[in-house]
Amino acid sequence: MIQIKTFYFNDLRECCYVLHDQTKECVIVDPGMQNANEQNRLVKYIEENGLKPVKLLNTHGHFDHVMGNAFVTAKWGIPTCIHKDDIGQLERAQQYCQMFGYSIEQPPVENIVELKEGEDVTFGDSSLQVIHSPGHTRGGVCFYSAPDKFIITGDSLFQGSIGRTDLPGGDYDALMESLLNKVCKIADPFSRVFPGHGPETTIGHELNTNPFLRYE
Repeated sequence: MIQIKTFYFNDLRECCYVLHDQTKECVIVDPGMQNANEQNRLVKYIEENGLKPVKLLNTHGHFDHVMGNAFVTAKWGIPTCIHKDDIGQLERAQQYCQMFGYSIEQPPVENIVELKEGEDVTFGDSSLQVIHSPGHTRGGVCFYSAPDKFIITGDSLFQGSIGRTDLPGGDYDALMESLLNKVCKIADPFSRVFPGHGPETTIGHELNTNPFLRYE
């Protein structure tokens, strides 16, 4: 069974997740650490629980989700897993941060593993299905575990809302297609949703209450 630890990082309260199973291998999803204090919180949790990071997973390349990429990849020597359509976002992350008044170490674009629709990301005895969910960005992805009934949605789906589509690479129609015809059909209605910002929810709750999720 996969265990999930949630961290809220940086000024935008971005959700970073650490997932591990009984083997103690773990993956780090969207490490948005903004400073040394946040980096230390992540390291402390991993070391105190005897975990072994094996992969860094990015749901997309926006700067608030990749602020800690350079630290994580250097600290544990692990690859960055991201969809090919968001590698450009990763390459410009430092520039975007500067535009918003932040200073970060440029996320590396070496040792990249390209995430592909329908493939599995594996760690320990566990796996996560990759669902390509463009709309918030062109290369946005979700990570779904059918056995453990949860999905990490990045900035595609939030409690009561969806990701914004007015940024470069955003496309409202594409996002609705991703959510209604892929994410909400693949994921079990009882699946817990771990978004890129804000509180946890479920697919069923969002289908019943989220004003954006209305089938025609």
